[in-house]
Amino acid sequence: MRIDRTHRPWLVGTIVVFLAAVIGYVAYALRTPGGPRGGTAAGLAFGIAGYAVMLFEGLLGARKKVPVWRLGRASTWMRGHLWLGVLTLPLILFHAGFAFRGALTAVLMVLLVIVVTSGILGAILQHYLPRTITTSVPMETIYEEIPHVRAQLREEAEQLVGTLAVEAEHDDKVRFRETYVSSIRPFLEAPETAAAPVFESLRRTTPIALHQALEDLENICEEERQLSRQRHLYHWLHAWLLVHVPLSVALLVLGGIHAVMALRY
Repeated sequence: MRIDRTHRPWLVGTIVVFLAAVIGYVAYALRTPGGPRGGTAAGLAFGIAGYAVMLFEGLLGARKKVPVWRLGRASTWMRGHLWLGVLTLPLILFHAGFAFRGALTAVLMVLLVIVVTSGILGAILQHYLPRTITTSVPMETIYEEIPHVRAQLREEAEQLVGTLAVEAEHDDKVRFRETYVSSIRPFLEAPETAAAPVFESLRRTTPIALHQALEDLENICEEERQLSRQRHLYHWLHAWLLVHVPLSVALLVLGGIHAVMALRY
């Protein structure tokens, strides 16, 4: 999701709500004997508002799981998820009066900070990385198709070497095969661990008659290199979700337990 001009209303609305909450909290803190606490009427109001926003944030997952639900556009949900999510931290801080009483409250605050921080990091990554992928991976393909495309590239390389085994002279064929087995095939099979073949030096040790085939293999390796770069960037693009999603679920569950315990006792 790119952060563009369509986010401006959400940004303005978030700032307005934040400033209103700050003014309300300052007035409440100054008028409350003994200082602001979560159990006061204003404290409970901030807590209810904060947890309501968390529930809305959690509904985005349900919206993605059931895309046929006609509950607004997905882009609108994503913008709301981003900007309203930022408000949860100040609302919960105002609810607690910036004091973390008890182990559960401390755990909840740590989880909230991590969830909000990881969400902001994810928004930054999703804004910049797609452009980076487009510019640095001209041969970008559908991510799910990468294993299939890589298998095709290896098959093309094997077919090319097999054709040369028929057409080339015996000594040239042997040297070319050795070059392919020692440096090119390992890279095509495991580009993350194998050293990329240096084709300029390979050309100096390969007969001129086989340079066209070597160029074809170089093009195959370049496509493999770009696919590996795409996979690497894609992992960065989504790795933050491994932290954000499970901790968000834990935050919702523990927040609900905290609310029940606070109202009951």
